[in-house]
Amino acid sequence: MEAYTGFASVYDTFMEDIPYEEWNVYLQDLLQEYKIKEGTVLDLGCGTGTMTEMLAKQGFDMIGLDNSEDMLAIAMDKREQSGHDILYLMQDMRELELYGSVKAVVSVCDSLNYILEEEELEEVFKRVNKYLEPEGVFIFDFKTDYFYREVLGDQTIAEVKDTCSYIWDNYYYEDERINEYELSIFIEDEKLSQKYGEIFRRFKETHLQRGYLFEEIKQTVEKSGLHFITAYEAFTKEKPQEESERIYIVAGKGDY
Repeated sequence: MEAYTGFASVYDTFMEDIPYEEWNVYLQDLLQEYKIKEGTVLDLGCGTGTMTEMLAKQGFDMIGLDNSEDMLAIAMDKREQSGHDILYLMQDMRELELYGSVKAVVSVCDSLNYILEEEELEEVFKRVNKYLEPEGVFIFDFKTDYFYREVLGDQTIAEVKDTCSYIWDNYYYEDERINEYELSIFIEDEKLSQKYGEIFRRFKETHLQRGYLFEEIKQTVEKSGLHFITAYEAFTKEKPQEESERIYIVAGKGDY
């Protein structure tokens, strides 16, 4: 089942507690460390465009890419409200095609965990390499096998808001290192609720994410032709540990 269809309309509601501003500061610091202060930046797996908008506000020429039409529709609504000149593309990142090169590529909020095979991840990295300028950088995060295995595990998570709620059932297949989560989403139908009282529509989605190991990500980066620069425990400048839940990688074309 296609992911981020019904969930797209309430995605931002359930992500209200995510500290996007702090994430943006961390990402900006990394970009500036590698002298990326202007130019075109590609947000790979941009979702509803929250981070894309923040980077555009900082003066970058932004391209946002996602394979969910519903998520991009919300991103374009944000663009209309902000007035930022953002180009949104509906593409599968494994088939990335751009009209020209970019100064940097960023991918956050575990978008790359949706790529389930190493060969396909290598293809994504190769395509990033193709469109990255010689002095450009690729900054991305991923959630680790440790996170899915030990932290998320086979849990059921539920959250209730005024106009929507969800039940999130997780199943982690340790041999394949695949996390399957089934979402049951309940969204209030405003028109029917006005007439009959609270009426909710139910949507179901199934999402699959792979828990990657740091070493295999590093090897895949290098196999793609990119140069591995460094890795950090998320939102720090510390080296990743065995119990790291999210890791940031910086890669590029040259020695930095």
